[in-house]
Amino acid sequence: MRDGFETRETWPFECLRCLRVWEEEFVVRHFADDHGNQVEIWLSSGVAVQPPSSGTCCPGCGAYQVTSFPNGYLARHPELRPAPEARPELLPDLVPELGAASGPVLEEPKAPLAGTPLAGRLLVAIGVPVALFVGYELYRGLVGVAPVHH
Repeated sequence: MRDGFETRETWPFECLRCLRVWEEEFVVRHFADDHGNQVEIWLSSGVAVQPPSSGTCCPGCGAYQVTSFPNGYLARHPELRPAPEARPELLPDLVPELGAASGPVLEEPKAPLAGTPLAGRLLVAIGVPVALFVGYELYRGLVGVAPVHH
């Protein structure tokens, strides 16, 4: 690779499932080799990634039904920008006043995978049984346990 330059591109996206709107910034490295072939390498946070047009995953719900807007679209339409998320340090103090009911506040227990995106839950649901099966087969092959026939 001989000639090269890089550009920064900001891509706005919207999830068609949960309607989340967000932007991602990419660095695109453009190269030309000795034969005139053009190559682009897309980087996100310094890691090589597929171009955003090849299928982006929603960071909110994990869906792949994502559409992109033209570059600069959200700058021209600020009403589509997501509202900033509330940060815990900016919330009012929730300490009860004197005279209010005191004692420990019990929280409802959460399901083990409650905050995990669907893709992560599917990976666990499929991966654990497969890992157990493969482990058993390896154990059976190493120890030489003969199958039981009735």
